Amino acid sequence: MRRSSALALLLVALLVALHAQAADADGLLPAERGIALPEFTGDRGDWINSGPLKVDDLAGQVVLLDFWTSECVNCLRTLPWLKHVEQRLGPRGLRLVGVHTPEFERERGAANVARRVRELGIGHPVMVDDRSEYWNALGNRYWPALYLIDKQGRLRALVVGEVHIGDARAARLEAALSELLAEVAPDR
Repeated sequence: MRRSSALALLLVALLVALHAQAADADGLLPAERGIALPEFTGDRGDWINSGPLKVDDLAGQVVLLDFWTSECVNCLRTLPWLKHVEQRLGPRGLRLVGVHTPEFERERGAANVARRVRELGIGHPVMVDDRSEYWNALGNRYWPALYLIDKQGRLRALVVGEVHIGDARAARLEAALSELLAEVAPDR
């Protein structure tokens, strides 16, 4: 009996741990776990729609950082939502910054990324992360991955996977963005 009780407790602990991991991967990280946004690594002119950005350039603003790659179907499916959020919340101060980290060799190169950015109608700044330097700096592991950054430059949430206009995940993410924007400019 003792052996089966210990096994049952171990299984419960494992299920709780798996549930906690899934909750973190799905969404909001607690603010106390917020880390400072590392300095951008694309400072060699590998930026599209912008000159090289520094983290200080974004100080006092809410930032939605989008890790994507040009052939990722889930990234492409998230793009309409990103454009929707940028249109809706951009006037309130939201800054959208893309980080293109390629999965395949054919996706590499600023010229290739610039061509895809034009084809996809992306207007926000996009850093070309061909060597996965920024991917590694944040310990990212997913495409797409959306990082919400508060006005102090701290990571406040991470959402992994597709986001679609009107779905529950999008609603939670937009609510979190609105809360962060209210911290910056409560009257907007």
